Amino acid sequence: MAGQVGFHVEQDRCIGCFTCQIACKDKNDLEVGQRWRRVEEIAGGGYTRVGEAIRGNVYAYWISISCNHCQDPLCVKNCPTGAMYKRPEDGVVLVDERKCIGCRYCTWSCPYGAPQYDPGKGKVGKCNFCLDLVEKGEEPACVAACPMRALHAGDLEELARKYGGTSAIKGLPDPKLTKPSLLISPHRHAVDK
Repeated sequence: MAGQVGFHVEQDRCIGCFTCQIACKDKNDLEVGQRWRRVEEIAGGGYTRVGEAIRGNVYAYWISISCNHCQDPLCVKNCPTGAMYKRPEDGVVLVDERKCIGCRYCTWSCPYGAPQYDPGKGKVGKCNFCLDLVEKGEEPACVAACPMRALHAGDLEELARKYGGTSAIKGLPDPKLTKPSLLISPHRHAVDK
């Protein structure tokens, strides 16, 4: 493989505004219930009594997630027709709709819930890294729309050099499962201490 593209999220900048999710739905004209990018809130903590006082230690952070164009994608491995495939030139995982029979093995296989079954088409769709925009020199719709500039896309090695990050945070599956092409600069509560 020549390279691997991916996403980077600066979690401390993400305010959970859902603009990336909306931009993706709008760009791809997705039906209600279809989310190729989604934002999820992770909340926790509680209160402790300190003498007569109650001290709060609650927290919340958001995870903006789509297909991670994994380096070892289970959706590709488990697709019985070869409809799910990984482009050798950039590592983007795509669906060939002509080959998709709507069996949903990919939706069951992906630990991130990225492939989405479209009952209207009887086929699966997912993030395609906005290749039509990227090939014109533009950013994916979710990245371009982020008002906090918390979301980045590009060559995974360049993203790692520029931002660092990890794909092992609380709220996401173990990255050893699929080796996601996702780097996150985590919120302080998103990492184990």
